[in-house]
Amino acid sequence: MTLRLILGDQLNYKHSWYTDTNKDVCYFMAEMRQETDYTTHHIQKVVAFFQSMRNFAKELRENKFDVTYFELDHQDNEQDLVGNLKKLIRNKKITKFEYQLPDEYRLDKQLKDFCKILKIETKAFDTEHFLTSRTDLAHFFKGKKQYTMEYFYRYMRKRYDIMMITNKDPEGGKWNFDQSNRKKWSGTPSIPLEKRLKKDVTKLVKLIHDSGVKTIGNIASNTFNWPTTREESIAVLDYFCEHLLIHFGDYQDAMHPDEKYLFHSRLSFAMNSKLLHPKEVIETVITYWREHQKEIHISQVEGFVRQILGWREYMRGIYWMKMPAYQNVNHLDNKNPLPDFYWTGKTKMNCLHHSIKQSLDDAYAHHIQRLMITGNYALLTQTDPDEVDQWYLGIYIDAIEWVEITNTRGMSQFADGGIVATKPYVSSGSYINKMSAYCKGCHYKVTKKAEDDACPFNALYWNFLDDKREYFKNNQRMSMMMSLLNKMDTEKLKALKTRANEIIKNPNDY
Repeated sequence: MTLRLILGDQLNYKHSWYTDTNKDVCYFMAEMRQETDYTTHHIQKVVAFFQSMRNFAKELRENKFDVTYFELDHQDNEQDLVGNLKKLIRNKKITKFEYQLPDEYRLDKQLKDFCKILKIETKAFDTEHFLTSRTDLAHFFKGKKQYTMEYFYRYMRKRYDIMMITNKDPEGGKWNFDQSNRKKWSGTPSIPLEKRLKKDVTKLVKLIHDSGVKTIGNIASNTFNWPTTREESIAVLDYFCEHLLIHFGDYQDAMHPDEKYLFHSRLSFAMNSKLLHPKEVIETVITYWREHQKEIHISQVEGFVRQILGWREYMRGIYWMKMPAYQNVNHLDNKNPLPDFYWTGKTKMNCLHHSIKQSLDDAYAHHIQRLMITGNYALLTQTDPDEVDQWYLGIYIDAIEWVEITNTRGMSQFADGGIVATKPYVSSGSYINKMSAYCKGCHYKVTKKAEDDACPFNALYWNFLDDKREYFKNNQRMSMMMSLLNKMDTEKLKALKTRANEIIKNPNDY
């Protein structure tokens, strides 16, 4: 008999495995403490994966596949992947072991090491999900000093003939409508309520808590609102096309304390668990746009396609090109602890309070909240990227290491020294004020610099640039800000640094 392993983020209903009519195959899935405990996850993240896995196993069984499924409290569950596999191989007299390539380095290594000691035949399969292989990005940038995502994105557009007029000319006359994707949302146009699913996961939440799994965040267990089946995922995708796509691009970088999702799709968990295929998502969105081009501008669609076809595939490529060393990079030598309020949301800074509270309540924040609020503050306060990494990996429902670590250490914390981003994504309070309504109701004043009631981001920003002068002196993209820093009045800079160091020393007082 052949044993086939399905991991919790390999829920691809269309995988070629399931066209196999061989009855001498057993599929195995398990909810394990190994996976709940390698970092502290948000309760909604654990629930979403377990619920999705159970639904997937149920679907396989309904289609007459032989499935062994260990729930978290199953009497035979060793709570460890290798322990469970050894037991099944022995008890079921397995003669061949097969698995799909994991997307996390730690699991990839664990399974490779396991297969080395097995005395039966083993075989690894592609997950048939991504639009590139693990090594495509490395080949694309071979011999290059910089890994510019834009060039890779254009290559992907051509490769898959997505929004192309000819093999050289993009639709709309340009490749990138990013300049059109930076509007501030100030109350109009109205934002439709997100697609409501409202499932009761009370029993599953109780199981997780009773089993002693440590989690973070909150959950309304009788109204769980994330898609955990393929049908629900398709419904959320269709809802995005019909109600949100029309303004997605315009406001994809906007932030507002009263609107958690704005015009975002909420599809990242469905994609990262593989309930939806990226090409399927892209094609569905483009097809809808073509049918409604009079109402929906190309900039709305291109901004969405760029995130999936460009950034998503690019970040995965960086991950496999640079791991395992990438998980330890700390180019700026930042060592400070992550403030306690990242776990509670209790801070007088309105932007951080709302972004963190939302993350704790919903296991969700969109990319600009992650990059320019929580990530920006962590970098300005020179926080150890190890601590930032663990927070991002645990708190978000879509956080799987291949996408989380590259966004955190690379894009957000500049810990990789410029592999992903050519400059650190830091700002004073002015950017936050420009892109959000957070500053209006804040305890601090965004227009003030070093006073007691000044926005902490302002002093932290200039202090960061001054502290890290040596790292940025040859960075062309930082030259303008470094020039302003060099021209700044000595007493003014001293006051800013004094204020910043007080904040860094006592972050939870602010």
